[in-house]
Amino acid sequence: MKYEEKLSQMIQCETVSQVGKLNLEKFEGFQDKLKELFPSVFKTCSLTLFDGSLLLCWKSKAPKGDPIIMMSHQDVVEATGEWKYPPFSGQIADGKIYGRGTVDTKGALFCIFQAIDELISEGYVNNTDVYIASSSTEEISGPGGPAIVEYLKKNKVKAQFLIDEGGMIKSEPLKGAKGKFAMIGVLEKGTCNFKFVAKGQGGHASAPGKATPIPRLAAFINEIETKDPFEAKLNPTTLEMFKRLGPTISGPLGFVLKHANGFKPILNKVLPKINPLAGAMIKTTIAFTTCQGANGLNVLPETAYVTGNCRVIHHCDENKTEEILKELAKPHDIEVVTLYKSSPCPVVDYKSSQFKLLEHTVKEVFPSVIPCPYAMTGGTDARFYSEVSDACLRFAPLEINEQQYKSIHGIDENIDIAPLAKGVEFYKLIVKAF
Repeated sequence: MKYEEKLSQMIQCETVSQVGKLNLEKFEGFQDKLKELFPSVFKTCSLTLFDGSLLLCWKSKAPKGDPIIMMSHQDVVEATGEWKYPPFSGQIADGKIYGRGTVDTKGALFCIFQAIDELISEGYVNNTDVYIASSSTEEISGPGGPAIVEYLKKNKVKAQFLIDEGGMIKSEPLKGAKGKFAMIGVLEKGTCNFKFVAKGQGGHASAPGKATPIPRLAAFINEIETKDPFEAKLNPTTLEMFKRLGPTISGPLGFVLKHANGFKPILNKVLPKINPLAGAMIKTTIAFTTCQGANGLNVLPETAYVTGNCRVIHHCDENKTEEILKELAKPHDIEVVTLYKSSPCPVVDYKSSQFKLLEHTVKEVFPSVIPCPYAMTGGTDARFYSEVSDACLRFAPLEINEQQYKSIHGIDENIDIAPLAKGVEFYKLIVKAF
């Protein structure tokens, strides 16, 4: 069966994850499909299930080193809106496969399974244990990833190398950068959710008075929006990214980025203002996401709230972020309730042997592509795995264009057929490297 036909069948299995709902039958159906598509994997590897999440282990008969872990999640987000082709049709057209999950992240999951299936079928003798980990709850920050990690810890598994989703191969990751770049995530921020609560007397809206709950919340939000309280500070990962991108950018910007270390004060001040994505790589951010006041149009709320989602960087971690927000909230008589907070993940050194191996493999499979470390602004399941691996790298070896990048969690998600073969080759070389 052709690669695109296998991925198409994987897309046709609707695996939308939902908060508070297990939907186990969906993932059991999807795993039945995986068993059909990749028989050698399931005949050879041991399988452990965690309420839909799965862990496969291809044991080595004579291991010469610690295990490696390859990851990509099974679940997808919902698919609303008007699509060119139905989102779970797996339509193959115009050299592409269309459907929810093609980019995020069943495309990479296909490549991992296909690579291992081919290696087993070819009689390859693996020199270390190889794990395939795939959560069914990544999109909802659910228990799948943590459950797998607890199992690995219990069984004293310490991986020398781990690769999960993250960056991909893309042209112009920063405006003006010429060429194709393999963006390898080595830094992942932590996540915090806060609830900002304002209380008042309530009453009839016909005589509101001043400083009622919603205006106080609005003033608080406006202060943060207009006077950003979080310090921007270039980190070694972003400096190295700029160093590699800079030579491909013409004009003054290219010169500044190429010599970013000498322009730190200027870049710290300017980047968050001119490029939100680059800014998010060097500072803690906050996005206000939900809100609630009174239920009636003519009622003053006794209590109103907004929530804020923070992505916290290492120099302004979850505790410092919480402290800053509480100080800002005091003058507005707003209570800060911490709903959830996690620490930024350990950074993988781009000078490490694991990064260099990944870099070498990228150059071998994609000779014209420039490998580039970067700071991830989103979250992955890899954040749970730092307890079982010191080298959690975040990269999917598939080339996507700007439309495909924007289709992640959006309309008309699709991936080209051609990159799948190189993705499979990439994972096979990773296994052989160990």
